[in-house]
Amino acid sequence: MPLTALAPMQDVTDLAFMQVVAHYGAPDYFFTEFFRVHATSRLEKHILRSIDENTTGKPIFAQLIGEDITHLVRTVQELLAHPIAGIDLNLGCPAPKVYKKNVGGGLLRDPQRIDDILAALRACCPGLFTVKMRIGFENTAHYDTVLSSVSRHRVDLLSVHGRTVKEMYRSEVHYDQIAHAVARVSCPVLANGNVTSAVKATTIIDQTRSAGVMVGRHAIRNPWIFRQCREQFSGKAITVVTLADVREYIERLYRATAAVHLPEQAHVNKMKKYLNFVGQSVDPTGSFLYDMRRTSTEVELFTVCDRHLLTNPQNEFALEPYPGVIARPNCETPTTDGCTLEEIPL
Repeated sequence: MPLTALAPMQDVTDLAFMQVVAHYGAPDYFFTEFFRVHATSRLEKHILRSIDENTTGKPIFAQLIGEDITHLVRTVQELLAHPIAGIDLNLGCPAPKVYKKNVGGGLLRDPQRIDDILAALRACCPGLFTVKMRIGFENTAHYDTVLSSVSRHRVDLLSVHGRTVKEMYRSEVHYDQIAHAVARVSCPVLANGNVTSAVKATTIIDQTRSAGVMVGRHAIRNPWIFRQCREQFSGKAITVVTLADVREYIERLYRATAAVHLPEQAHVNKMKKYLNFVGQSVDPTGSFLYDMRRTSTEVELFTVCDRHLLTNPQNEFALEPYPGVIARPNCETPTTDGCTLEEIPL
């Protein structure tokens, strides 16, 4: 059966979110938010919690972002004291403030540096070593060179987002380039980018011949997607999700993400970031999104949820986003940091 993974997303794939997703049907693999690696970096405690307190029963990979080999190796050695499934290197974050530091997607401009990093990390990783990348920075000029490095340094799993860094999330996904990686590298490849549903996942796998899919934003919208993928892959009927089910998901996510130090309005605002995605499948006119974005208290938020989700609770939650219902109304990606949920405009 094809593999599934939850894509690493800053300010999203923390312990709370992973546990909520696992409740509805965990993917085969989890990946942490990225640990920032530099001369004075230390392992972020909140990311370590997603490893040390992982109760999902599924393997979790620790993702690193950085370019200093000495400190990348140091960080790997520190992480080996924790129950990780392996180490993942981020070569895909498209945020300008990230790639301008020549890390994440910025490294795709320097294939020799990537080769040096892969060699060093492979040497210090006794277990699984994986990579998540895009198909290039501005174009695919270095793509084959990087893919050759992936094979040469015996990377165990490669996840490919089928866009360049500069394309951010705006363009169509170049699934032909993911297929090219599948044909070129010696390890399994996960296809990433616009995996909107279980049916779409099957289409992508058939088109790319990938070993499976990595799902990001659409797992925020629909945490049942991994269960539905397994059902689709095995020829079973796909689980039907109702609006009442979605109301329960929102409640569960709200309670899971609560924190003593987090003021009510800040918590509501964070929930609105998640609900920007959920609302894409609630109604075709975007009425839920319109009303939800104008709330500022817990009572207001759940009053809107009840009105839109419990008036006709047995109505189906759409498997695909409704056309024209946009999760990020001002622009497709944040202007400052495309890797963080906090920067998504309401």
